[in-house]
Amino acid sequence: MEFIQRHIENVKEKKNFAVRLYRHWVDRTIPYTTYRWLTVSGLIALFFIRILLVRGWYIVCYTLAIYLLNLFLAFLTPKFDPSVEQAMKDEEIEEGVLPTSKDDEFRPFIRRLPEFKFWYSSMRATLFALVASFFRIFDVPVFWPILVVYYLVLSFFCFRRQIQHMLKYRYVPFDIGKKKFGSH
Repeated sequence: MEFIQRHIENVKEKKNFAVRLYRHWVDRTIPYTTYRWLTVSGLIALFFIRILLVRGWYIVCYTLAIYLLNLFLAFLTPKFDPSVEQAMKDEEIEEGVLPTSKDDEFRPFIRRLPEFKFWYSSMRATLFALVASFFRIFDVPVFWPILVVYYLVLSFFCFRRQIQHMLKYRYVPFDIGKKKFGSH
């Protein structure tokens, strides 16, 4: 019995070491934003090339595309939505609310999904989809043109709603054209 407990503790220690090592390497990628996104883009391209070459796993591809769309929309959305500003005023939450008039003070744009979590989730999902494309159980026969049309229609309506929201509450979720600290 004691041998089994020592063996279990040894396995737990190795697992904890592996998790710490994994987190260490993931944390080291934080300053390399461009390289992280190039890696994800390359991985997505590799996945789509695989899908095109094997002519299957369209449902996995569709699922990945919908998930990435969902992540991107969360990335574009403010953490504190100005459309529910009244409810937030009732709760007296002030931090991170976007200004809705010229008289409001500046508050920074805080994303619902930060860039690093967006990248990390995209990377994991793409790796999972790539691995899933090697197992026949995930190769569900579907008529792929319907999935493509449905994805395009869904994307159109989601982006239209997001752009209308951005115009209505006058915010831009990107740093393009914004002044940066130290630049005059």
